[in-house]
This record gives sequence, structure tokens and C-alpha cells, in this order.
Amino acid sequence: MKKKVQALICVCSLGIMGIAAPVSAQSLSQGAQSDQVLDLQERLSALGYFHAGITGYYGSQTKSAVKKFQSSYGLTADGEADSQTLSKLKKTISPKQSVLDELARIIHSEARGESFEGQVAVGAVVLNRVQSEQFPDSITEVIHQPGQFSSIDDGQFALKPNETAYRAAIAALNGADPTTGALYFYNPVIAKAAWSKKRMTKITIGNHAFTV
Repeated sequence: MKKKVQALICVCSLGIMGIAAPVSAQSLSQGAQSDQVLDLQERLSALGYFHAGITGYYGSQTKSAVKKFQSSYGLTADGEADSQTLSKLKKTISPKQSVLDELARIIHSEARGESFEGQVAVGAVVLNRVQSEQFPDSITEVIHQPGQFSSIDDGQFALKPNETAYRAAIAALNGADPTTGALYFYNPVIAKAAWSKKRMTKITIGNHAFTV
């Protein structure tokens, strides 16, 4: 069963609802959610210690993978990615950061032209789906689930993300969710699917209605 991400990050006044301060890279432990956790998972995966989907959430499988890495490299095997563990891991391997790229890419292809808040909101929908029992268990699987995002089908996903999309992806990974838990979004002006409009709208940001 999926574990719901807890609000471990303090919300800061940055002029945008729900934008949170990034988790410190000095130490990561179970329950954390951030772009640093995503980086940790990708490095552990590349080394063969982490076999689950990349989520950006530090759950029990991430803790187990960290313990295996620590044991292999003579570190204290407590499953907490402290500064020594992170330093050793970063010196050992450099990941391609493909999952961060994918998250930025879906944000750019679905919400370019929207406000920064609106782009963060699209990223948050992806991460909310990862935590929902209704959807797949990893960022990549959620993005590529058939029939879910029009930009996958029409080729816009291939567009190169800009800096804003990456910043929005990182903000979402660090806990920002302007939608407060939405699982869907659509443009009311151009949406053709009747089921989209039947869902309860939590908030409208720019051209998108975010629903559950």
C-alpha cells in the first residue's frame, strides 16, 4: 500500500501558494520528499541497490537500499542518508537525472505559457498520482500511463523543457502543491471529455481546472 507523503517541509512566503523550502541535502531520512530524494533514488538505482520506481519519496524501500549501499561501503548501515553517505554516493556515480527531466518535460508540454504556480500545479498532480492507489507507483509510469496526458499522444512531450519547467518540477518535488491534492486537470474551454467536467473542481489556476 502506498504511503501518503507527509508535510515535512515548511511553507515559505514566496508569493506563490504552496511553494515550499527545499529539504536540506545534509541528511535525508524516511518520510522526506524532495528533488534530493529523487537524486538519491536514481543513484542507488544506477548502482543496483534500488529496484522500485523513482518517486522522490523516501519510503521503506529507499531506506533498505540506503542500508545496502552503506553496508557495501563500510558506512554505518542505519538507512539514513547522512552527509557522509550522500558524499560517498555522489563520488561513486552520477545519474542521468532522467526522471527529473521527464517531470519537467510533462510540465512544459502540458502547461507552458501558464504561470509558475500553474506549472507547479501540473507537477503536483503527477506526484499526487504516484501517492494515490488509483495510479501507478512511479513518476515515469504515471506520466506514460496510456490515455492520461494529451501531450504524450500528440508529440508535445518531445519538446525541450525550459528553465521554468525545471524550477516548477523541483518545487513540486519539494512539497509544493497549489492544488491541495488534485489528481486531474483540464482546460474547460477546449476539453471534450464529459467525465472531466463531472469531477469536483478543487481550484482553477490560469487555464486549467484541477479536480479530484
